[in-house]
Amino acid sequence: MATDLSSVANQRVVDTLAARLRRRQVVGSRETALETVLVLRQVISKARFSNIDQLVEIIRSVGRKLVEAQPKEHTVGNTVRKVLHHIREEYHTASKGTAVVSTSKDTLSIAKFVLQGQPRKQNVPQKTTLNESHDMLKENDADDPDAFARTLKPVLMEAIQDVLDELETVHDNISKNAKDHIHSDEIILTIGKSSTVEAFLKAAAPYRKYTVIVADTAPSYGGHDMAQSLSSAGISTVLVPDSSIYALMSRINKVMIGAHAILANGGMFAITGSLLVATAARAHSTPVVVCAGQFKLTPQWNLYHEYGALDFADPSSVLGFEEGNLVDKVDVVNPFYDYVRPELIDAFITNDGDHPPSSVYRLIKEAYDDEDYEL
Repeated sequence: MATDLSSVANQRVVDTLAARLRRRQVVGSRETALETVLVLRQVISKARFSNIDQLVEIIRSVGRKLVEAQPKEHTVGNTVRKVLHHIREEYHTASKGTAVVSTSKDTLSIAKFVLQGQPRKQNVPQKTTLNESHDMLKENDADDPDAFARTLKPVLMEAIQDVLDELETVHDNISKNAKDHIHSDEIILTIGKSSTVEAFLKAAAPYRKYTVIVADTAPSYGGHDMAQSLSSAGISTVLVPDSSIYALMSRINKVMIGAHAILANGGMFAITGSLLVATAARAHSTPVVVCAGQFKLTPQWNLYHEYGALDFADPSSVLGFEEGNLVDKVDVVNPFYDYVRPELIDAFITNDGDHPPSSVYRLIKEAYDDEDYEL
């Protein structure tokens, strides 16, 4: 089985990103996803393969290495799955001759709706272009082993560019309908520093006058940066300590938070304190809205542990080592993320519309192929 990891150039670029992920030099869902796409594009552009199975194995081997380097950054695996999905889509289009007639298939129909999520091998192409496409796309050609890669690579580069464009414009696409979700004179609560929530709130500012209450999110205090950024954009902003969340919740109209990863059951991993906010909101029947790109959709479940992603920060920021007498008597836990159950969330606002937690499984089915759930 041919793999391209033996290539010195590809090996170097994959090892470099794996080391950066392992050392936490690349942090954040969107940043890790962008870095992963760029590495996959470079690997595919230099790869040698004579059939689709070899190409899939090359990408999977790269994905496994990056995921093992930092399993807590779920968007690495999500991005690899998304690229594999696009590659198979382009391959089936080229091999089954649907490229010529694709423009006439774009209209919505009941048949297309029923067939969504079904394996693409059941799609019946037009026979008039089938033989012509096979003449152009030759797998395992003994006379010219590179013919398959040479023919398919330009199309694959376009598909990867589509994934890259989606990541680069995700904040704009999520925020384009912000004014429809935020109303005048509302009081909105958020927690920590989320670039997606920040862009969403700023997009509504020219159209609505509202107030944002930002919890400071100890011990990281990311809420300070969030409050300063919103205030500089002309939004009425109030910074409060985490201990005031429950007391203020009766005055809150809406809770808006970000996500680190959205799981298959509709739950999510989010910054520490999100579970506190969501639980208080449920007690007061306050809607909880999550702003997140679809690249955070993860075909995984959280069934066995309480802390999101089992990822912990330095406990000294919670209880310093100078408190010697106390440190010896307690165990200090400082998790990065909370796990928020799906019943505590009312809606996800994504770059592809608004969805309830119960629809997440369908979005994952559409975004990834079943065989890629385990890389």
